[in-house]
Amino acid sequence: MTGGIRFESVTVAYDGTVVLDALDLTVEPGEVMALLGPSGSGKTTALRAVAGFVRPVSGRVFLGGRDVTDLPPYRRGVGMVVQQYALFPHLRVEDNVAFGLKAQKVARSEIRPRVAEALELTGMAEYGRRYPRELSGGQQQRVAIARALAIRPGVLLLDEPLSALDAQLRSGMLSELARLHRELPDVSILYVTHDQVEALTLADRIAVMDKARLQECGTPRELYRAPRSEFTAGFVGSANLLPVSVGERGVFFGEQRIEVRGVVEGAATLCVRPHLVGLGAGPNQLSGTVSEVQWRGATHRVSVEVDGHRVMADVPELKAPPAHGDVVTLHFAPEDATLLAVGVGHE
Repeated sequence: MTGGIRFESVTVAYDGTVVLDALDLTVEPGEVMALLGPSGSGKTTALRAVAGFVRPVSGRVFLGGRDVTDLPPYRRGVGMVVQQYALFPHLRVEDNVAFGLKAQKVARSEIRPRVAEALELTGMAEYGRRYPRELSGGQQQRVAIARALAIRPGVLLLDEPLSALDAQLRSGMLSELARLHRELPDVSILYVTHDQVEALTLADRIAVMDKARLQECGTPRELYRAPRSEFTAGFVGSANLLPVSVGERGVFFGEQRIEVRGVVEGAATLCVRPHLVGLGAGPNQLSGTVSEVQWRGATHRVSVEVDGHRVMADVPELKAPPAHGDVVTLHFAPEDATLLAVGVGHE
């Protein structure tokens, strides 16, 4: 099956409660789309609707241009990897990988070379005779991916695939998944996660979900640099979100005039990322009292109370960081700040 996914006003409900509300979204062939959002946002339900594990109460699901809404999972030709990998403990690695091929009644003469191909692709060629219990968590995850790839799907579904791994393994597997994507340029990947770093690292585009609805969709850079809503700004990376007023005299945070790109009438929220806020004099100066200083290795995060609001600045490691209670000045460039209309993109 060729790649590509299209949700056409897909709604899913359980016992009358809507858990996915009128989702319209297209994943292009060869694209990695991350569904990012908190628990209960509808992202896993969307993935399960593609796999065929849940049936929409309305709307249609298309794979490779074909309407698959009424097809059972085994006829959709998708590969899927879930959080706990779901490997069969009594089967060797090679038999786990062959499972989907046997279920599809692939000719026996084809199964062995396709298993070998999938294991080679995931760096597990030397582990075919082992059992899952003889593998690390990261290796088990690779086997689960190999099993999904062995059927040569046009669409690969990944449901929080790294959540069971520790931080070091997670970082390594992100690199492996990125490499895998480069080697399989025609496979569309739908990647469900609540981890913003995973989404920013791996995805071509990110669909931000909350309260069963799609809030915003764009490239990682678009969502990080110029989000349209407070929810996206706060969920995709750290953000300073400050209430401002916008009028004929300009943009004001309290009594302080702020220079900023973009124009939004009336009440608005100013968004500026902590790493774009500096200590000392400069454009858009704000003065306040230090409430917290965190050392983060290469950087310090300095939190400052300004007119009752916390403003965070991530600055290069300081030899003499300010102390709690010190009065300091912060600044940020006009081009590094974004105005968000109150209520946009989040109900």
